[in-house]
Amino acid sequence: MDDWLNSWWSNHTGDITSNSKGFAGAFGQWAIGNPDWSCRDDGSDSDCDFNPCDDNVLNNKGDEIRQAYYTLESVNRLHSYFQGLGEAFQSASIASALSKDSWATIFYKDKDDKSVTALKEVINAVSTVVGIAAAFGGLAGPAAGAVTGAVSALFAGAAGAASPLLGNHKDDTFQKSADMGAILGKIVLESLKSFINANNILMHGDSFQNTGDIRAYLQDGLFLDFGGVDKVKVIDSMNAFLTGQAINALWRTQKIFIMGGGACGDGQGIGDGPQAQSICRDGKAWYLYYWEEPGGIILNKHRYGWTSPPPGSDKLGQGDFAGVTVQDVINSSLDAYITAKFSYTADTAAARAQDALKNGWGNPGVAGASWEGVFTIPVCDVGWAVTGNIDDKQYILQPQGHDYRPHWCGPVCAGDVQTTKDFVAAANMVNFQSPKFVCKNSPPY
Repeated sequence: MDDWLNSWWSNHTGDITSNSKGFAGAFGQWAIGNPDWSCRDDGSDSDCDFNPCDDNVLNNKGDEIRQAYYTLESVNRLHSYFQGLGEAFQSASIASALSKDSWATIFYKDKDDKSVTALKEVINAVSTVVGIAAAFGGLAGPAAGAVTGAVSALFAGAAGAASPLLGNHKDDTFQKSADMGAILGKIVLESLKSFINANNILMHGDSFQNTGDIRAYLQDGLFLDFGGVDKVKVIDSMNAFLTGQAINALWRTQKIFIMGGGACGDGQGIGDGPQAQSICRDGKAWYLYYWEEPGGIILNKHRYGWTSPPPGSDKLGQGDFAGVTVQDVINSSLDAYITAKFSYTADTAAARAQDALKNGWGNPGVAGASWEGVFTIPVCDVGWAVTGNIDDKQYILQPQGHDYRPHWCGPVCAGDVQTTKDFVAAANMVNFQSPKFVCKNSPPY
């Protein structure tokens, strides 16, 4: 079909140019005698319909009838793809799941207010989420790879929709605004415009954001087998991804981190972690921590703080946050760390998601909030200390509670000074003395 359509295009360039509906109108005129076959997303439910059984024009195409029908069907299904995604993005359930007035009070607990500029990275990541949803809207494996260009362009469209919303947000602290969810919800609704624009530009026969014209999207008969957008799955996936991104943005401004790398069940002489905030993965235990600091002046041992569950982690896996679990947080962060250590950015997320969809090694939509990079909580692998030498290593891992404070009396992360420094910086603990206060020798981080 590809060669045939290219040939048809070359022979009908004038028709495409002169028809106000562009390619779709010209092809509709030629194939089914309908010059108004626009397939635009402009509120019409019938401008892309055709009935091959009762169409005399189509049925008199002789040797070209098969190719004409395949092209009509492919264009129609590409149109339904964009329409289905747009309808899913308009779902009230997405907006309501994100538009909460208590994000900051649930997932944020720190001594200092943080600037709204901390939202910038998660706003960039939202464009990746939108792109993942686009690819997940009924396409998978090599088929999704065939529209990598489209997904890339949709990333850009979503990011474009996000920028003015962030710029219009004047409040300068999470504590005062507490409306991250509202911002994300608006971005989702605004970003559906990218689907409308993509559909209309492609149907007219123009190139969409330098990804090619409609022929690039119809190549290899991609949309002939497209069964439609599973809107429920797209909505669930969007909710999990965006909720995770929002929580991650808040948690990354606080002293929240992941430690582990020893055997599941501990008992190896490097301390015991909080089992309720853990996973066992490939025989290794990993724990999610928050180093809580007291407010005001404290003169007893608690003045150095203690390890607690991260703010709001008790809300995960239920109610409004049912699509995100503590296990998702740890798994997602571990994969991000394996991929890019402490430098996993929105650009990394976009590239990895596209590669997974194109080459079939993962499906972000199925993985949900556990997909790598939804969470990027800093990770410290302390498994080396089981056989390594470091002071007070029996206190590296600690349970959570008012009376527990880990001791990090050396390069705790992988036994490497620079890795430990990078971890400390990523966990917002530079110049933070509590982990090393009781150490006999000042650790080199």
